[in-house]
Amino acid sequence: MAKQTVAEQFVDILVRAGVRRLYGVVGDSLNPVVDAIRRNSAIDWIQVRHEETAAFAAGAEAQLTGSLAACAGSCGPGNLHLINGLFDAHRSMAPVLALASHIPSSEIGTTFFQETHPDRLFTECSHYSELISSTKQMPRVLQTAIQHAIGQSGVAVVSLPGDIAAEPAPERAIEHALVTARPSVRPGDAELDALAAMIDEADKVTLFCGSGTAGAHAEVMEFAERVKSPVGHALRGKEWIQYDNPYDVGMSGLLGYGAAYEATHECDLLILLGTDFPYNAFLPDDVKIVQVDVRPEHLGRRTTLDLAVWGDVRETLRGLIPKVRPKENRKFLDRMLNKHAEALEGVVKAYTRKVEKHTPIHPEYVASVLDEEAADDAVFTVDTGMCNVWAARYLTPNGRRRVIGSFSHGSMANALPQAIGAQFIDRRRQVVSMSGDGGFSMLMGDFLTLVQYDLPVKVVLFNNSSLGMVELEMLVSGLPSYGTTNQNPDFAAIARAAGAHGVRVEKPKQLRGALRDAFRHKGPALVDIVTDPNALSMPPKISAEMVSGFALSAGKMVLDGGVGRMLQMARSNLRNIPRP
Repeated sequence: MAKQTVAEQFVDILVRAGVRRLYGVVGDSLNPVVDAIRRNSAIDWIQVRHEETAAFAAGAEAQLTGSLAACAGSCGPGNLHLINGLFDAHRSMAPVLALASHIPSSEIGTTFFQETHPDRLFTECSHYSELISSTKQMPRVLQTAIQHAIGQSGVAVVSLPGDIAAEPAPERAIEHALVTARPSVRPGDAELDALAAMIDEADKVTLFCGSGTAGAHAEVMEFAERVKSPVGHALRGKEWIQYDNPYDVGMSGLLGYGAAYEATHECDLLILLGTDFPYNAFLPDDVKIVQVDVRPEHLGRRTTLDLAVWGDVRETLRGLIPKVRPKENRKFLDRMLNKHAEALEGVVKAYTRKVEKHTPIHPEYVASVLDEEAADDAVFTVDTGMCNVWAARYLTPNGRRRVIGSFSHGSMANALPQAIGAQFIDRRRQVVSMSGDGGFSMLMGDFLTLVQYDLPVKVVLFNNSSLGMVELEMLVSGLPSYGTTNQNPDFAAIARAAGAHGVRVEKPKQLRGALRDAFRHKGPALVDIVTDPNALSMPPKISAEMVSGFALSAGKMVLDGGVGRMLQMARSNLRNIPRP
């Protein structure tokens, strides 16, 4: 019986860790690993057109499943292309193992053809980045990398020269049991007692929630009811906390809406639950603040804390709720709910005026119709830029839908690659890529990956022929827009030429039918929608610095951007306010 090679051992360990796909582009230094995958029925090689797509796809898969995903790049330029997607996965706390194959081991350090030093290059976007320079390091280095990725929720990188991958694996190598899931973390009683005392002393408590509230919806709602607290959220917390939430006051930050800003500034005690919200300009500096997070390095790095609590949100609340005295006074909560409804009432006018006749089409209208037509369990991947705004304000979460984006790293061109990873998990689940024309055209080559694998991803292209968010940033800085205009082709025609369903929409009355046709189509589809380039968005609170050189009248105009079905939810919540 032939001895197992390092490449075969590498692949077997990935399978043991639950990896079912390795995304990448083949190359000579990767050949031993790709061939090992060819001969292993438990794992598939997913050929993409650009390694950046591979990393984004793996990151999306890891975010949706919570399990380890993997990508690979050949030596030098091949694995360098992974780096942007790996940065995104790492900052999104997605467990991803990246294989950076390397030049022949005997040539390392000689400025050989395609030579880089991947073990150094990936250190900033990983918890672990090591070079295998001897077969004797296997399988320990790979097992250590996997446990870093899973245990610390981020990226681990293994650099492996192609010649070493082809060598026989060491005999009697130690393969230990792999840890493939994270434990729960509960704070100590002393921290819970201190937090309970602060809550009992406060008259007005506000909760501000991030992605760390995943799996804790019931506990957050129970706690909010107990302390009569308004509940706001960051963008990454929207899908976990906004639905079935009678205490919802919207979102704060650059894409925010509603009364979340007021609720966080007018309370006595602000509790940050599972959020590493980076925009400290939107956080108060004159109220007491507590932060609860499972990542201790997040505690206090955005704002000064009066108490830091290290623990899972769900476990923390489960331990905290019995210790907190129920509050009876809901004046603050009801006032914030009223402010939230009033704020949303005031921003729907522009969206509701003649939208079915307005051309170019209002992107708000597109997002609203998309929200209505998409499946109740759809996965949305969202390009950075104005698509973030439309997703934040128009997609309605329900506990079953998922929304993935480059929300922490802020990369362009993430939506299509992430949709690839999302769709490979389940071909029967609807996956919608909300793409901007700038982001889509940047990695447009991987639309061919959809066709090659017959992945039924639906690309909804918001085509305003501009980099809209960049234009807004220039306006806010008092600069004329420059270098932001795209000369675009008919993207639908390109989709059809590639072998996919493609339709171009230029009039609002065509929109709903085009989306329905795309969703009914069994394979990949692209809906190229020509949208109004003048549709911009501004945050709910605008400082003098934010509007330097930007007329307040223009700011008011873009604030009238609409909020979709959130207004209905706000009105419904008002009906739940007890009447005297």
